[in-house]
Amino acid sequence: MVRSAPFTEADIAPFLVLAAEEGWLCDRWEFEFLLRCFPQGCFVCREDGNTLGYITSISYGRSGWIGNLMVHPDARRRGIGRGLMERAVSALLKSGVETVWLTASEQGAGLYRKLGFAQIDTVNRWSGRAALNRNVKSAPFEIESVRAVDRVGWGDWRDALLRVTCDRGRLYISSGGFLCCQEWKDGTQIGPWGCLIGTQAGQLLDQALATGDEKLFLDVPAGNLAAATLLSKRGFVVKGSNVLMYLGDAPLYHPGNIYALASMGSMG
Repeated sequence: MVRSAPFTEADIAPFLVLAAEEGWLCDRWEFEFLLRCFPQGCFVCREDGNTLGYITSISYGRSGWIGNLMVHPDARRRGIGRGLMERAVSALLKSGVETVWLTASEQGAGLYRKLGFAQIDTVNRWSGRAALNRNVKSAPFEIESVRAVDRVGWGDWRDALLRVTCDRGRLYISSGGFLCCQEWKDGTQIGPWGCLIGTQAGQLLDQALATGDEKLFLDVPAGNLAAATLLSKRGFVVKGSNVLMYLGDAPLYHPGNIYALASMGSMG
């Protein structure tokens, strides 16, 4: 019998194994954060004691994000993904969310279109080689300045996400922007990164990076043409892309102020 159940801490390890097989970039801290902040929007699907699928979501207030929808290869094309999506969207709407975000591959976008999601942009995965400038001290986290810049891009206050990512990363702040670098086992993620003054984006990047050969990666809205120009000049190249979609009220979305997402697709 197939049934859905709450996603628990015991489900994190098997999800990470399956995600690694699929080539996803995620880590345990993300799930601990999601289960702490929005457990009512995280689900698994089980059959006879076997876990067939997973999904997570998080609410930021007026907006929410769907992430980590994963169905075991042997259980696909059985409606499991759709069922998990419907549960997660329902949990978000019940919490008061008016706009639901997600990123999807071109292949997976069809499912979300059937559920009412519309494309608003494309998110490009950029990759480059450099090193973190560890000689520059990370700035103290100032929630008011960071959240104000982030809100211009995404149209909502996303304090919890900014706190968890900036606390685990190295933060650089200017009068009109901020940039965070988060270290992973296989490289460094640039993001979240937001700017109200375009010229400061390059200055922040120069503060954060030094000459070196470490792997760097970041997810950037294709709608931010200035970011694409800046990254190209620094030797970054696009390695892939996903579709950025939303359901519900049209968001107050300004991609020109979003230079990199805070997560690699799972939380926005």
